[in-house]
Amino acid sequence: MIGASALTIAVVQRRRVEPALVHGPGVASSATTPPTGAPDPGPDSSEPREDDRAFAFRLPSGAPSTLTCDEARLVTAQVRDQLAYAPRATAKKPFIDSTLDWLDPHTLWSLAQDAPTRAAFAPRADEILMELDGRRSGECKAAREVGASLARWVKDLRATFDAGRRATDGRWESALVAIPTGGEARKNAFEIGRRVAAFELAVGDEARAYAETARARFFPELDDVDWAKVVLSASVRAYVSLVDPHSAWAPFDEEASIYEVDLAARPPVKPWGKATTTAVGVLVADLVTAPFESNDLVLAIAGVKTAGLPLEQVEQLGYAAAEGRAPTSATVLRGGRMIELSVGKIAEAKSDPPATTLPFERVSYGDGEVVVVPLRQVPDHLGDLLLATLRAARLEKARPPAGVVLDLRGNGGGSAEGALAALAPFAPNLPMFPTKRRDGTIEIDRTMEVRVEDRWDGPVAAFVDGATASAAEMIAGALAAYGRGPVVGTLTFGKGCEQEYIDDDAHTGVLRLTTLLYALPDGAPVQRTGITPTIRFPFVRQDDRSEREELLEGSPPTFRGPDVRTPVKWPRTIEWASVAPIGPCKEPEVCKALAKLGGHRSPVAKH
Repeated sequence: MIGASALTIAVVQRRRVEPALVHGPGVASSATTPPTGAPDPGPDSSEPREDDRAFAFRLPSGAPSTLTCDEARLVTAQVRDQLAYAPRATAKKPFIDSTLDWLDPHTLWSLAQDAPTRAAFAPRADEILMELDGRRSGECKAAREVGASLARWVKDLRATFDAGRRATDGRWESALVAIPTGGEARKNAFEIGRRVAAFELAVGDEARAYAETARARFFPELDDVDWAKVVLSASVRAYVSLVDPHSAWAPFDEEASIYEVDLAARPPVKPWGKATTTAVGVLVADLVTAPFESNDLVLAIAGVKTAGLPLEQVEQLGYAAAEGRAPTSATVLRGGRMIELSVGKIAEAKSDPPATTLPFERVSYGDGEVVVVPLRQVPDHLGDLLLATLRAARLEKARPPAGVVLDLRGNGGGSAEGALAALAPFAPNLPMFPTKRRDGTIEIDRTMEVRVEDRWDGPVAAFVDGATASAAEMIAGALAAYGRGPVVGTLTFGKGCEQEYIDDDAHTGVLRLTTLLYALPDGAPVQRTGITPTIRFPFVRQDDRSEREELLEGSPPTFRGPDVRTPVKWPRTIEWASVAPIGPCKEPEVCKALAKLGGHRSPVAKH
């Protein structure tokens, strides 16, 4: 399920707190990854190693996400207290829509045309918001009333499902078809029942446990109080993302859904790509790794049956299975037969060795060449990748490149630490980004020192467009603020805030929370303003004014920081020479943009 305020850009990763892996039922604890330079614990130690994967997730329980009244208030109070700014009031209609969306994983409980849940929730939304905002105490009576309505509705659907289960044609292939969504829930419940029964008839007695799990997951037998907890959990998920569009809360069973896992140097892998929810399991068809096969209907992994699992839990189950240190079992339906598989070491089998360099293009620039490095995201280890790439570019030819271009067009951001590390070869050991917390504390980030042979003292430039955001804006903005190199393109997205991952105070899940606002080294704001290029150039991807940070509902406020720059006397070799000819380029507009660099003089930084 995608929340109503889901974004297409990556969040900034900072001071990451990682969840611990739990194989089997239990409570996930938290541990931080070892800091750089930490002693190697040794091959026989149980402590995590530097080269271990950055993420590890517990096996999901399959139960609906729930929060008690007190737990919900603890989470929302934590959000209000630890946000980098005082949050605005949450609008009622988006809150209703988003809550109903999170409440309904299969378009049965609240989103279906005949579901009475909206009619029960909407009149009580203001009261539930006041309870989450801390403006009202008590036992969350409004959520209890919605829970009572849900209990009656799902009981009705369960009876409809049972009727469908008594009326089937026995064709097991129907178990491979995606569950019906949209339209009327009663019709869908009846059809799910028919498909479950077809699976039972075709497979036999061993199918009964999976059929009963489908009944319990799609149509849980919860009382008014427990359904109220489900309502409160969905309300909190909606509330957090509406208070701040970059923040999110997820229970431990679904925490994988809020992490930007692809930014890690060794991201977690799954045994399959896209999974389709069916009446009794999940169908896997693409990017499938042995022992699974394309078109397997995965019924269970490590004892967790997949029937009725929300997609967030399916995703987490895939990660947990692939990353497990010890082999586990899986049950699949293959060719109409149920078979048992031994699942182990999928992570090692599926993952390619981490990349050590970035792809780059050499473009003729007068009698020399320019190295253009496309950067489409900012992973945690971007500094290491960029250092290795610059070394490779130098070694390929007898003469060093005439310049380096960091192509940040379309880069939605990523890791703040990755951005700092990427700046180090061009501007080592310099104060960079003043960042502000809610209490007014200002922290100052600094680039690391690099070896003399790893520094790039020649010309550098950044290409940007309207989709350049977050950590990518850090890189481009810092180069311009220090007069190190020009920024070429159009106005950027304007995301000048950072998120941290923290366990919630209720010990029920994980928050991704905007805790810092950052400014450029000269104090110039990024949040809601973006970066104005040093040299304007209309790349094909024009600046889309409808896709900007300032237009996001609840977007954090602008922050202008202090000027933290240290005086630097750059060598004249950082300036771009005016040359001809230029190119050819894979993209003709890259050559046109390179031509704009010639003769440009970076402004002298004032302090």
